[in-house]
Amino acid sequence: MRTTKIKKEDLSVLKTSENNPPDTKDNSDFPIVAIGASAGGLETLELFFSNMPEDKRMAFVIVQHLDPNHVGMMPELLQRMTSMTVFQVTDGLKIKPNCIYVIPPNKSMSILNNTLYLFATVETQGIRLPIDIFFRSLANDRQEKSVGIILSGMGSDGSLGVKAIKEKNGLVLVQEPSSAKFDSMPRNAIQAITPDIIASAPELPAKLIEILHFMPQPKKDLELDASNKSNIDKIIILLREQTGHDFSMYKKNTLFRRIERRKGIHKIDKIQNYVRFMQENPNETQILFKELLIGVTNFFRDPEVWKKLQEQILPEMLEKFPNGYTLRAWVPGCSTGEEAYSLAIIFKEALAKIKTQKNLSLQIFATDLDTQSIEKARKGIYPSNIVADVSPERISQFFIGDNEGYRVNAVIREMLVFAPHNVIKDPPFTKLDILSCRNMLIYMEAELQNKLMALFNYSLKPGGIMVLGSAETQGTSHEGFEVLDTKLKIYRRSLLSPVLGLLDFPSSFSINNKTKPQMNSPQKVVENIQTLTDQILLQQFTPASVLVNEKGDIIYITGRTGKYLEPVAGKANWNIYAILREGLRIVFPAAFQKALKTYDAIKLNNVKIENGKVSYVNATIQRLEKPETIKDLILIVFGDEPENEGSKLENPKINKEGFTVQHSELEMELLQCYKDLQTVREEMQLSQEELKSTNEELQSTNEELQSTNEELTTSKEEMQSLNEELQTVNSELQNKVSDFSRANNDMKNLLNSTEIGTLFLDRDLNIRRFTDPIMEIFKVRASDIGRPFTDLVTKLKYPEIGYNANLVIKNLTAIETENETQDGRWFDTKIMPYRTIDDHIDGLVLTFNEITKAKKLEIELKEANESLQLNRETHYRHLFESAKDGILMLDEETGKITDVNPFLIKLLGYTKEEFLEKCIWEIGFLKDIVANKEKFAELQKKKIIRYDNLPLESSKGKKIYVEFISNKYTVDNHKVIQCFIRDITEKKLAEEILLKNKKRE
Repeated sequence: MRTTKIKKEDLSVLKTSENNPPDTKDNSDFPIVAIGASAGGLETLELFFSNMPEDKRMAFVIVQHLDPNHVGMMPELLQRMTSMTVFQVTDGLKIKPNCIYVIPPNKSMSILNNTLYLFATVETQGIRLPIDIFFRSLANDRQEKSVGIILSGMGSDGSLGVKAIKEKNGLVLVQEPSSAKFDSMPRNAIQAITPDIIASAPELPAKLIEILHFMPQPKKDLELDASNKSNIDKIIILLREQTGHDFSMYKKNTLFRRIERRKGIHKIDKIQNYVRFMQENPNETQILFKELLIGVTNFFRDPEVWKKLQEQILPEMLEKFPNGYTLRAWVPGCSTGEEAYSLAIIFKEALAKIKTQKNLSLQIFATDLDTQSIEKARKGIYPSNIVADVSPERISQFFIGDNEGYRVNAVIREMLVFAPHNVIKDPPFTKLDILSCRNMLIYMEAELQNKLMALFNYSLKPGGIMVLGSAETQGTSHEGFEVLDTKLKIYRRSLLSPVLGLLDFPSSFSINNKTKPQMNSPQKVVENIQTLTDQILLQQFTPASVLVNEKGDIIYITGRTGKYLEPVAGKANWNIYAILREGLRIVFPAAFQKALKTYDAIKLNNVKIENGKVSYVNATIQRLEKPETIKDLILIVFGDEPENEGSKLENPKINKEGFTVQHSELEMELLQCYKDLQTVREEMQLSQEELKSTNEELQSTNEELQSTNEELTTSKEEMQSLNEELQTVNSELQNKVSDFSRANNDMKNLLNSTEIGTLFLDRDLNIRRFTDPIMEIFKVRASDIGRPFTDLVTKLKYPEIGYNANLVIKNLTAIETENETQDGRWFDTKIMPYRTIDDHIDGLVLTFNEITKAKKLEIELKEANESLQLNRETHYRHLFESAKDGILMLDEETGKITDVNPFLIKLLGYTKEEFLEKCIWEIGFLKDIVANKEKFAELQKKKIIRYDNLPLESSKGKKIYVEFISNKYTVDNHKVIQCFIRDITEKKLAEEILLKNKKRE
């Protein structure tokens, strides 16, 4: 494996090479993979790239959280693990395949046309989000070709970035949280979206290569053939059956792209095979459903829109409303609720700025198809990286920091109602003042867009405001709205709304009448003689008839029915009971009820009616058994009774036969009355039996209700008793809370009064509590509770504090050190185990006691001692060099000469270099003193050795006599032998002369 170290010269060469003429071959169409990592990222990146095959024509851009003051070593470290060239990014660096690019410290980075650009880093609320910034930039630059990978790290940086990549139909891979050293970043990414791949770091490279190999190349204009359309329709059917939602009006190109993407993830080549895969794996249908919803949103998306609403649109609206008015707003397709909460926030801000203070309120209905997104929205909890979109002022005013990030406060939350809702199928919210439907219509066909615009016009009050997404339009329907801002897509409903046709949206309140037949449009047939003849027969010779349902409502009329039916005055009523002529109206109900119970024909004969003149008619009532389309409907056929000859006489009383005719008519009427009476009696008997049965059931139900009432009474008494107990317990708890609050305040004041910074940690070294003085050492605030204390920025020069903290947890032994801060203060730092009352270790206590004054005095005292010692050494050196005797310094262990004074050099005539770093027995003139190593051992054993009249010879051959004295002692914990060599040559010569003179005498 190549271990080439990257130098600055290499980067400059690469940068200058970009100015060369471009290659004739287009090399820009290669995958650019953005990798986001933080804590534990180096180890994970090494695992990733050590498993990445060579020459796969991919480029990798690594974005990390780096210490702004730390010199980056990432390129050198990664270069050892891969044969790809590793660069630290410089401004304007062009991306090339088979290369790795690492973000430099204290910079944020973006991409445009495959070129990397660096910007000064910006901290929001003390949080830097370089991963989100680059991922969003990559999504905008590469669209469907963007690829993002989230690896080990703390915090939630990257979760907004992967949302942006998903919105552009890019790929997102996430490290399996259980395999990550720090799982916060992968876990937040998985909660934000549904990743395409979740795997461990060593497995991610192979899965990335596979998914890119099978992923289709994105095309701007997709042409769907008949086979593709058929399979897409099948997929729509599967989605409708399993989710209950219809995507038939969804844009086919967008739908096809999402399906192609899911095919690539599962390595499926043909769309019909993917249909089979969906049938066999219902979970895939749910995943595709979520992919199609594209629930991507964030707070104050398109800031110019919200600024316009806050500063101009809303204030103008609020000035017009009376005091106490409640505005109604609807946010369809709200996803996880960011847009709905944004609307509530700007309403509060706009209300606070209007000149005339009014007691106005806003009720927001936020709806979405995805129930999981609605549940997230209801909780109102969002990760800490929302500070990239929400200003610090809004964070402090409308949010509450907690361990999970930021929670929307109660004032804003109470303004919203979240509910699952299908804008196409379910009834709309009405009487609205504001409607915000942003980035939902762009995924729908023009026909559905027009229908929804008509629905929105119906839902809004005259003068109501509608806000659409930046990429949306009103479609082809422009009536009913006036444009307030073309660029920002803000509209107002016209005061005079156009007359619209009936909207064909099915309502959940509608009742489907299964007995009512569907009137199919007749098929166009070729007109011939037979067809024309049949039509003439139907028009001129077919008897009058009426087709009704079981309630008597008329569905279809054939022939001339004016003789038998007469519409009544007033509101139009097309029920057969209401429009029958008087004679038929009496006998018809009983016969109709009989017909409902059987498929046999029920006939009414010789019924007298008056239609300007008296006539007699027949009627046949039959319940239809077939065909299936009109089964169980009732067909009523009318016919005329032939007139009696006798009835034509002008004076029937004169004619004896006339009396017989009237008598016959009366007998027939009387017989019919008997029949009707018998029918009524039978029906009454049946109703009486049914009433008896119903009465018995009601009595039984009444007994059960009485029993239930007694149980409820007992339960009520028990609840009252329990309520009294709860009130007592609640009172005790309130007293305990009050005592606890008082004790907590006392403890806080006690700890702060000691002026000792104290930090309480749990067993995982996460911050549990801290005192105010600690903020002078660490950059900590209330929202940091629950975070690892090692993530905090500190002024203390104590890099091993995290290691020592883990050591105390392991050994349960306190560690105390003295440490300096960057501004020159000193603290006595003590790390101790946190022991509970029952003697359990439940974390650590870190105390920081300032000892700056004492430490400065100690340093001054030490400097004074060192100055005194230096003076002593200077005095000794002066005596050593000015001594009138020779002095040799020897190392006791090795016998090497470490120093020699000038007097001995002058006495013996040797240079200083001939003495130093040589053993004493290697010096020629000293061999008489120390002939070998064994002789030198005597100097090592005895503290003092003295040699008198020792003959020596100088370098020039001059004979001299010396006195030799050795002395052992310790200097700076080092044992040395000091040798004094005194010249006694003159004394020796004098003694010899004196001795010769004595001999002569």
